[in-house]
Amino acid sequence: MTAAAGDERPEGAATGPDGSAAGGRAASGPGAAKRSLRRDLLDARARLSPDDVRQAAEAIARQALSLPELTGARTLAAYVSVGREPGTRALLDALRARGVRVLLPVLMADDDLDWGAYEGAEQLVRAGRGLLEPAGPRLGPDAVREADAVLLPGLAVDARGMRLGRGGGSYDRVLARLADSATTAVPPLVVLLYANEVVAHLPEEAHDHPVHAVVTPDGVRRF
Repeated sequence: MTAAAGDERPEGAATGPDGSAAGGRAASGPGAAKRSLRRDLLDARARLSPDDVRQAAEAIARQALSLPELTGARTLAAYVSVGREPGTRALLDALRARGVRVLLPVLMADDDLDWGAYEGAEQLVRAGRGLLEPAGPRLGPDAVREADAVLLPGLAVDARGMRLGRGGGSYDRVLARLADSATTAVPPLVVLLYANEVVAHLPEEAHDHPVHAVVTPDGVRRF
């Protein structure tokens, strides 16, 4: 499947045209299973209509705004949804209206994430891979450690809270950075998904980190 314009999150999988791992390695093990799942999940998203996406975004915003982890947050790390991802635009504006300081990711050349403050939709600029990023000053990769909660993109989550991302490792680095912090506890990690993307089991690799909750249009599930 060719992703719709703007559907490329920083975690674009490093695979060859046949789905094998970059560098010609044979496709096998958890990595190959993840690549197959990603294709299926992206195919399902591609079939969503604009109305499906809009209605889901409205429902996700309602569910997320009632979360205690968000109602008590002073600083929140989030992201700008693109393409047919579960929408975050209304949620970002509602959080900002509450007085929450919202940090948004800025993709760096090495696929790690810098951060900038959300100052409204008019202060977002187009970046590589169809992403939207804040136009203001860069705060550094460690700025995410200031967040009281983190909203994560993803493609699926399982019954243990294991999250499937796009495969490029940008958010794996963020989660490792939070886990390695010597001064603060890991903040609540919340992934936003469609209801069908909550599954029984996902293949797991050593670098994977579980999340604490998932928000879908149908409700909230904690792990």
